[in-house]
Amino acid sequence: MKNEMTVSKTSEMTMARVGTKIDDASITAQVKITLLFHRSTSALRTKVETNDGVVTVYGKASNASEKDLVNKLVNDINGVKSVNNRMTIE
Repeated sequence: MKNEMTVSKTSEMTMARVGTKIDDASITAQVKITLLFHRSTSALRTKVETNDGVVTVYGKASNASEKDLVNKLVNDINGVKSVNNRMTIE
């Protein structure tokens, strides 16, 4: 068996894409997925907006612990610069 695979030189353009920052739409999608699939936040109804890496979360939390957990989960997402948690506790 003869392997005819060749390895080409990585272009500068490809390398530039690797280091680009994550866009706001991707961050928003990741935040929504993270909150939806976490067992402690899956029942929360939230609205998420992202502007230049700053995520604003709206919704209702049952207690301060839930609200704090949302902060932690969102802050841990790649590309998030800061979180404005506008959730109310009810």
